[in-house]
Amino acid sequence: MPKPILQIRVELQEIEPLIWRRIQVPGDYTFWDLHVAIQSAFAWRDTHLHEFRPWGRRGGTTRFGMPLDDFDGNPPLPGWEHRVADVLTRANPRLEYEYDFGDGWKHTVVLEEILVAAPGKKYPRCTAGARSAPPDDCGGPGGYECLLETLANPKDPEHASSHVWASSQKGRRGEFNPEAFDEQQVKFANPAPRLKQLLAYLASRR
Repeated sequence: MPKPILQIRVELQEIEPLIWRRIQVPGDYTFWDLHVAIQSAFAWRDTHLHEFRPWGRRGGTTRFGMPLDDFDGNPPLPGWEHRVADVLTRANPRLEYEYDFGDGWKHTVVLEEILVAAPGKKYPRCTAGARSAPPDDCGGPGGYECLLETLANPKDPEHASSHVWASSQKGRRGEFNPEAFDEQQVKFANPAPRLKQLLAYLASRR
């Protein structure tokens, strides 16, 4: 039988105009798999902690992420051990995903539809979106606003160097364009090697 596919819309909070992606992922995806898919869709570099949590709540609730011993007194559940479809449902269609707790990139994750896998299609896939995501380590929404002002002002003494830095952070050869996005250019990373590396790191800490 055809496998179920979760169609999910991911929106970056606190940024205007809106930055968003629509991705379709297999119905058996874990939270780790979804994390890697979001990283790919937004061209984040996956160099910081992350977690998924119930919409509008941060502490004291069931969360999914990276349970490092020194994370806090109530670490999240291992994202790779829990399926997205068991939590993100038609009755509970919204979650929050945060990446990089220092910069605080919060995303709204919404289940739009449950589809049937189309013959010949490969998943995950990105079918729509708007605007480039901010570069990693640019200081969160406030820092990104300042970066955009610098990039838009040729007279700013940091204009040229900021373009070089932003482009290198996003892995581009040309200048970083905050308005550019092409879903056809999204290349999804394989979550398995990243998980293997993380599990090896966690084992080394015991």
